[in-house]
Amino acid sequence: MNSGRILSVIATLSRAAVVQVFIVIAACSPVEDPSLFPKFDAASAIPPPIKENTTFNTERNVYWGDLHIHTSYSTDAYISGVRATPNDAYTFVKGGEIEHAAGYGIRMAKPLDFAAVTDHSEYIGVLRASNPDLPLVKRGLRERLLEDGRMSNTLLMAQTLLGFDLENAIAPGWQDFSRAAWRDIVSTAEKHNTPGHFTAFVGYEWSSMPNERNLHRNVIYRGAQVPELPFSSVDSEDPRDLWTALEQQRKQGIDSFAIPHNSNVSDGRMYDEVMFDGKTMDATYARRRMENEPLSEIFQVKGSSETHPLLSNEDEFAGFEIYDTQLSQSQKDSRAKGSYVRDALRTGLEMSHSEGFNPYRFGVIGSSDGHNASSPVDENNYHGKLPILDGSAGLRMGEANFYPNDMPGGQRWSSAGLAAVWAQENTRESLYDAMLRKETYATSGPRIVVRFFGGWDYPEDLLKRHNWIALAERNGVAMGQRLPDGDAAAPSFVVWAIRDPDSGNLDRIQIIKAWIDSSGRSHEKIFNAAWSEPRRKNATNRLPAVGNTVDAATATYTNTIGSEQLSAVWIDPEFDPLQEAFYYARVIEIPTPRWSTYDSVTLGIPAPEPVSLQERAVTSAIWYQPH
Repeated sequence: MNSGRILSVIATLSRAAVVQVFIVIAACSPVEDPSLFPKFDAASAIPPPIKENTTFNTERNVYWGDLHIHTSYSTDAYISGVRATPNDAYTFVKGGEIEHAAGYGIRMAKPLDFAAVTDHSEYIGVLRASNPDLPLVKRGLRERLLEDGRMSNTLLMAQTLLGFDLENAIAPGWQDFSRAAWRDIVSTAEKHNTPGHFTAFVGYEWSSMPNERNLHRNVIYRGAQVPELPFSSVDSEDPRDLWTALEQQRKQGIDSFAIPHNSNVSDGRMYDEVMFDGKTMDATYARRRMENEPLSEIFQVKGSSETHPLLSNEDEFAGFEIYDTQLSQSQKDSRAKGSYVRDALRTGLEMSHSEGFNPYRFGVIGSSDGHNASSPVDENNYHGKLPILDGSAGLRMGEANFYPNDMPGGQRWSSAGLAAVWAQENTRESLYDAMLRKETYATSGPRIVVRFFGGWDYPEDLLKRHNWIALAERNGVAMGQRLPDGDAAAPSFVVWAIRDPDSGNLDRIQIIKAWIDSSGRSHEKIFNAAWSEPRRKNATNRLPAVGNTVDAATATYTNTIGSEQLSAVWIDPEFDPLQEAFYYARVIEIPTPRWSTYDSVTLGIPAPEPVSLQERAVTSAIWYQPH
């Protein structure tokens, strides 16, 4: 594995851009203010209390988690100045304070219910163990931010990310370092896993990047029984080989599945209509893909993978947190077709019609991809992904460096996302099984509670009944499942959402429908199922905007618009029983300040556009198949 491949994970800027920066820029004075990030004091960091045991609930509880967190055991994180460990990661998500790579304390606004450390399996733990000659080893990031100028910070970034030679840093016998790191990841998860209180999953990231196209997957294990070493893209860049490794492990009683992420930067490869080698898919491939990859991650730091305006030009909310350039030095545009989840689900319908099999019937989650042993999902407390690129407000907003505007990091990355799972209890077994059945949804960060069921003959007053959940399940299915056969004229769906008490009110609930026509073409349509009053649909069946109370100068907003809770029993008004279809719910918040607006207020500079965003939740789909 060459250094270019592992560093492409970091998404560096082009060498030409660096040269241009060096030519036109002279040295400047330091701009970082120590008061912006006071030094972390380990003595004052209060350890998180153990959560109360949640009650076993046959109707299930919602649990919040992040299945995508990196520590210093990941090569890109270590190069970028991270020294935090898996133990720090679990301390953070459980509500404790840890030290950021830039030397200040970070803490999550609200602890999570479950998490997984998913360090890159490629040379996992090797750099931390071998202590290579790196600029951020000689002098830490905090010291450089406070004492060096903008030019020095730019030179440091170029020297670190473009000048590092991974191959020469890997010492003989590196597999022993990786085994030791993997054992520590497993034992740390075991230490923090407390059934009923907090669930720690064992996992890793397989980071395939063929021709600079992102095909990364996170592998999550059901228990503590795991292989001696994780499978990596050093072994193979073909997802089918990863599946083979996981299938062989399952034969040994080691249960796991893989979760694709950042399909938005795969250049159309993640949800292609052909296999990795370009050959035509078959039913065996489709079955293996669904068995090994029941979920996909659609919100995280590197943008949204739900849909794209080029694919959904009638969707007024399709442009949310778009990041559509490849993770490479070239920064080429990533092809939209084959790169987004809604399009993938539609492709699955088309393949079901034409081929008789569907490789893309999966559920969705969000997670962060934080590389600081943390989950940076709070807009008003964002601390970035890779410290050398965005470890301070000055770096993120371009006030402490001369990185180009389209540089990875900076203002383009998002403060997102979280996984929501409906499970009977907070244990590995219950959460894992819920993810297998796809009773999951994704949020862009806020903890919006959403339930979504589909069935036949749901009464209009269902939501007013005290046992509505039991009734919805008795006559239908939860998110992630296929509709049972029914005799009604059209299926009905019940959706209920309540806002995160620490975030914005709700603007609307939408049902996204896609279907296949008799010629084999798929179509999509967005229906507004419930919305905050008072608003009426216009002649084109669209709702007026909810309004915007965000004050960019102070990074504040008010919940004087929107609703705390929305719900509906919705019947498909355009149902055709001969057309295969899927439906999912999307819940949209009112506008609230984006993290870049909070950073601008901190730095005393004008906030860039967009100053606000409409956070959201997206559920796993419910599928309909004709008899």
